[in-house]
Amino acid sequence: MNKLTGFYPGSFDPVTNGHLDVIERACKIVDVLFVGIGVNSTKEALLTDEQRLELLRETCAPIGGRTQTEINFVDFDGLMIHAARKLGATLIIRGLRDTTDYNYEMQMVGMNSQMAPDLQTVFVPATPHVRHISATLVRQIAKMGGDVSAFVPAVVLKALKT
Repeated sequence: MNKLTGFYPGSFDPVTNGHLDVIERACKIVDVLFVGIGVNSTKEALLTDEQRLELLRETCAPIGGRTQTEINFVDFDGLMIHAARKLGATLIIRGLRDTTDYNYEMQMVGMNSQMAPDLQTVFVPATPHVRHISATLVRQIAKMGGDVSAFVPAVVLKALKT
């Protein structure tokens, strides 16, 4: 039997409690999940690709164990549809916090469906306790020396302070 494979792309700079919420809930949908760390030249990175990869591995290990889902981590550049296809994914996982995310993601779905009709997008609405968390805002607060402990796992907080 073929395993249902999902691809969850993002910058994960830094990985937040919101990202982990999406990952845990995506693991209830798929048998195999690839978490893809994308290179986004429009965003100034706070953490290196290697740091983000290691933090994702560490924070997601308990999720994989709880859900019995195989979670893999990759980095990619270029179009997410190319990365998803290369990995054998049939689902693209996207988190939604609000209508702004929805409007943006619907545009992406339209574009992706033209270029890759074989890939389906699955939206995972954020749970209320993490709906307000934005990696962009967490990054900005951290750069200004603010307290982001309510928004990120302890291991990420430690990495941001070093």
